[in-house]
Amino acid sequence: MSSQRTLGDDDLFGEAAEEMRSEVEEHLDAARGSLPDADAIWSTEAENVLGVLNGLKSALNAEEAEEHLRQAKKTFIVGQRADAFDDPDDLEAEIESLQELFVTVTEAGDLVGELTSTMPQLRSELQEAADAASEDADADETDEADESEADADDDADESEADEEDEE
Repeated sequence: MSSQRTLGDDDLFGEAAEEMRSEVEEHLDAARGSLPDADAIWSTEAENVLGVLNGLKSALNAEEAEEHLRQAKKTFIVGQRADAFDDPDDLEAEIESLQELFVTVTEAGDLVGELTSTMPQLRSELQEAADAASEDADADETDEADESEADADDDADESEADEEDEE
C-alpha cells in the first residue's frame, strides 16, 4: 500500500509542479500585458512640455506589471526550491528579462518625474531672469535718456553763456 501512496504523491507533485509553472507563465504574460504601451509613451497631444511630461509619467506607470512580476517570482522561487520544475532555466530567463525591462521603465518614470517637478521651477527662474534683464535694459535706457537730456541741458547752458559773452 505504501508504494501506491508514493506513486500518488509523485503524481500529485507532478501536477502541482505543472500548476506552479503554469501560474508563473500566466503572471509573466499578465506582467508583459500590463507594461506601458509603446505608442502611449511615444506620442502625445499635449500643448506644452509639462503636459507631455505628465502624460509620459502616466503612460510609464507599471504598478500592475510589477505586481504580476512579483507573483511570478514568488511562485518561481517556491517551485525552484522544491525542485518542482524540469527546466527552470527558461522561466528564470523570462523573469530576468522582464525584470530588466521593468527596471528600465521604472527608471524612465523616475527621470520623467524629476523633470515634471523641475520644469515649472526652471520656467519660473528663467522668467524671473528675463524680467530682471528687461528691467535692467529699461533702467539703462532711462539712464541714457537722462544723460542725453543732461547733455542737451549742458549744451544749451553753454550756448546761452556763449551768446551772453558775445553781447
